[in-house]
Amino acid sequence: MNKQEVYEKHKKYLVPCVATYYKEPLVIDRGKGKYVYDLEGKEYLDFFGGILTISVGHCDEEVTQKTIDQMKKLQHTSTLYPTVPIVALAEKLAQVTPGRLQKSFFTNSGTEAIETAILLAQLYTKSHEFIVLRHCYSGASLLTMNITAHQHYRLTESLVPGVKHAHNAYCYRCAFGLEYPSCDLQCAKDMKELIETTTSGHPAALLAEPIQGVGGFVTPPKEYFKEVVSTVRKCGGVFICDEVQTGWGRTGDRMFGIEHWGVEPEVMVMAKGAANGAPVGITIATPEVGDALKGGHISTFGGNPVVATAVLATLDVIEKRKLPQNAKKMGDYLRSGLDEMKEKYPIIGEVRGMGLIQGMEIVKDRKSKQPAPDHVAELFEETKKRGLLIGKGGLYNNVIRLTPPMIIERADIDHAVGVLHDAFDAVSAAHKG
Repeated sequence: MNKQEVYEKHKKYLVPCVATYYKEPLVIDRGKGKYVYDLEGKEYLDFFGGILTISVGHCDEEVTQKTIDQMKKLQHTSTLYPTVPIVALAEKLAQVTPGRLQKSFFTNSGTEAIETAILLAQLYTKSHEFIVLRHCYSGASLLTMNITAHQHYRLTESLVPGVKHAHNAYCYRCAFGLEYPSCDLQCAKDMKELIETTTSGHPAALLAEPIQGVGGFVTPPKEYFKEVVSTVRKCGGVFICDEVQTGWGRTGDRMFGIEHWGVEPEVMVMAKGAANGAPVGITIATPEVGDALKGGHISTFGGNPVVATAVLATLDVIEKRKLPQNAKKMGDYLRSGLDEMKEKYPIIGEVRGMGLIQGMEIVKDRKSKQPAPDHVAELFEETKKRGLLIGKGGLYNNVIRLTPPMIIERADIDHAVGVLHDAFDAVSAAHKG
């Protein structure tokens, strides 16, 4: 098929919510390492990594070969029969995750992993209510759409009872009109009143991402999680850490994002980069919380031998090649380039993130902070034209998200920053005219 045929069939046979980037969608045909290629063979440096999913590079040979070997040996049994891959993966997760996390349940996506985590917390605490953060994104099921605090992704008017939305630590757009650190962390301190006024006083859990992904890489101050988690625990709840986007070393130096905040969760969920592109959802809990999930609960494909092998292979590559350390080093280098860009271009309101999760909030001007999604759309066209793929997010769709595979090198960052400079120049010139 040529790209026009792909466009026509995409429109005819896929539901309209399967949206695409760019005025003329990019049809990706193949990928290798840091690059993807369209049907016509044009090369693009991938700085979005399949929405933070390509952790060790496209079609990594070691991960691919181990996955193929397992496919030839045994593809599926269901969890009714133990296998070496599922047991080996569960043991490895207990070793690399923080704190006392030990008992795992495997599914096929982040959505299912979060559903499982909520169920675990409710069974363990015998409470139905739970707290999430504003601007979060949690998935595409009925429950996770109701958790999600973005009207764009809440596709149904049905309400799931017991979901409470707390303030996130969005310092750039503080809901209290304050500035950090003189704010005394009012967003975190409000958790107590939220529990007292909107719940029974005994919530099952707080579910939160260390850095909000779809929310636009909102990165809380270092004190935020200790404050809110402590408040929830005093009321009998547990902390569910959503590492779907922040896990596997992407935040730099540490394997999981929450480790930078010094808080150990009772439950953690992972997906995306865990298997470098293979569909997987992981929920891991402390022994006492994990043991609350009894009875007839099953995932037919969860933890199947092929995906479990892909996760183990990906984790092996991450550890052997010291990719968390590379994410820290390259993330700092990328951040320095973005900070310099902010000084040059007034439409960059804020640069934020950690490691190889870096975002730029684009505004009309810094004084008004008015979101500028139109500028982002223009920047997308300019970067695509120059062979660079980037992501976007935020409640107002005005945050550029940069999340290259963790194998990225200085030369790649120099090239990407150069392309971004050219794109910002082009957009700035168009608006001056």
